[in-house]
Amino acid sequence: MPPPDTMFCAQQINIPTELPDILKQFTKAAIRTQPHDVLQWSAAYFSALSSGETLPVKERLEMPIATQKTDTGLTPGLLKILHKQLSPKGTVEKAELEQRWKELCLPKEQLNSIIELGNFGTNIVWIEFFALGCSALNGTITTSLKCACEILTADPEGGAARIPFETFTFLFTYLNKFDGEMPQDQIDSYLNSLKEEAKPQFGMVQPLNFAGLNRPKLPD
Repeated sequence: MPPPDTMFCAQQINIPTELPDILKQFTKAAIRTQPHDVLQWSAAYFSALSSGETLPVKERLEMPIATQKTDTGLTPGLLKILHKQLSPKGTVEKAELEQRWKELCLPKEQLNSIIELGNFGTNIVWIEFFALGCSALNGTITTSLKCACEILTADPEGGAARIPFETFTFLFTYLNKFDGEMPQDQIDSYLNSLKEEAKPQFGMVQPLNFAGLNRPKLPD
């Protein structure tokens, strides 16, 4: 006959001292991130935790943006996670981007749409994909650039959302290829004017600089 099941008393069960905190942090991360597929996201979370990689976790809970038809698509918080994970590489392989995208439970159709729009191949310049990600979240160049500033800035949340003028220049010029109708001479004039405004701000640009009434209107 097989031996009876071993019985344990509470004193015999050894609970790792770090387990309660791990589970607490995991629960808080899941609540903030609100993954569409909890199991898939959990696997990515613990894999990143064990390997010391950037966790697929939003910094705060966010409500679905008004332009979303469902609550499963890309959000600024999820784009910021991808930026933290992939921007250090500069150029990322398409397969890795697809995997990171899947780990965040984002729809493959949306990824394919951005890749097709950018005409990306197997190696993707991250800042270009990032720019189109901001564009996918917003309807105009102005709002896309504001979104980019809020994600890229080192300022605290609710602050000026400043980014280097050089970064702004690249994003604006790149997005104008897809969304704008501003001719090159007008682009140059606009950027030269903005550069002068950025000088007393230590070479930084903030949304107030390109959304003000005194600035030439950005193309919608």
